[in-house]
Amino acid sequence: MSSGMLEHVNVTVSDPAKTAAMMCELFDWHVRWQGPSKMGGHTFHVGTDDAYVAVYTTAQPVDGHSDSHRLGGLNHIGVQVEDLDAVEQRVVDAGFKPFNHEDYEPGRRFYFLDGDDIEFEVVSYA
Repeated sequence: MSSGMLEHVNVTVSDPAKTAAMMCELFDWHVRWQGPSKMGGHTFHVGTDDAYVAVYTTAQPVDGHSDSHRLGGLNHIGVQVEDLDAVEQRVVDAGFKPFNHEDYEPGRRFYFLDGDDIEFEVVSYA
């Protein structure tokens, strides 16, 4: 039996094109695919050649936010980078506010919230 590899995470956002562009800019990712979703909305697959985040919207406007610390909720999306300081500057330049800077084994990290209040953890093991 072979071990599994995480292929993707799917997240509902208010504007998938805007979220995909932000991820490409901050993390040097690319759009792997985009198109209509099964439920009448639109989806962008953005990431690397090996894994991606599907940012999705429904045909109906998305409103409200769920508690990210509820059972089954999304706590954050973790992104590993080589140069933490350079990516943090990109985050700041994009208008986001980094918080919870931590330096403990196995790496340094910080967090930020995007425009839909999705929390990102950016970590470097370098």
